[in-house]
Amino acid sequence: MEHSHSHGHSHHHGSSNKTALKWSFFLIASYMIIEVIGGILTNSLALLSDAGHMLSDAAALGMGYAAVTVGQKAASSRKTFGYKRFEILAAFINGLTLIIISVYIFFEACQRITSPSEVVSSGMLIISIIGLIVNIAAAFILMRGDKNENLNVRSAFLHVLGDMLGSFGAIVAALMIMFFGWNLADPIASIIVALLIIVSGYRVTRDSIHILMEGAPLNIDIEQVKAKLLSLNEVKGVHDLHAWSITSDFPALSCHLIVGDEQDEQGVLARAKKLLHDEFELHHVTIQIDKEGSEKCSAEDYCN
Repeated sequence: MEHSHSHGHSHHHGSSNKTALKWSFFLIASYMIIEVIGGILTNSLALLSDAGHMLSDAAALGMGYAAVTVGQKAASSRKTFGYKRFEILAAFINGLTLIIISVYIFFEACQRITSPSEVVSSGMLIISIIGLIVNIAAAFILMRGDKNENLNVRSAFLHVLGDMLGSFGAIVAALMIMFFGWNLADPIASIIVALLIIVSGYRVTRDSIHILMEGAPLNIDIEQVKAKLLSLNEVKGVHDLHAWSITSDFPALSCHLIVGDEQDEQGVLARAKKLLHDEFELHHVTIQIDKEGSEKCSAEDYCN
């Protein structure tokens, strides 16, 4: 019986992620203060809701930076994978924050619709335009990170993207009030933004829960992995096949391969590892070789 562990490059971009999250945090947090003051002075719910979302942005970015920093801590005998999953916990909290903020904005907007109030549209327009520029800058910084692979950076990026939409909504509302005197544009813009934010929050929360529940990576088809392993001439069966993610950009797999008594176990291991690496980009693999007839397995264990 043989075991094999493959620890290839996991393509982490920790340094670029940390830099992107750090500078985005300072940019968003600084302008959030200006937007809160502006929202109060102009009596604009759209600006205040955007500022509230910027607060969640700042929290998301700050937590994201802390998560990437903590995630780089070395593994120990008690935490054998290190602290990489802290990133997923942070992403989960960020997703929930988005949902809570959007519900609050929606509630406040409904109240404002029943009793519209005067808004200083010129000040609202200026502040929201600057806010849009700040969010575009923050989004550009985050795009230089690893947002397609790293769930935590993607979570922060979605926060900023949602806030960009909030600033755009505030600009439109300010123009409607300025030219048509339609004060209802302010709370309506807030509701539209709240709906967009809640979709982003749901997606991030769903993806982080999937990883925390040891779900198979979304880009890996377990049945296809099994079929590929069975395509190796020496392999008679596959069982106890499991795939999961340590964090969003660190997939792992373990399985048992059944081979004949006469087979070269090390050769089978080498070919199986190469197949998983080349076909599915799996770099962290644990494979156990079982001799034919030595193990009894059931369909639930993905046996053949």
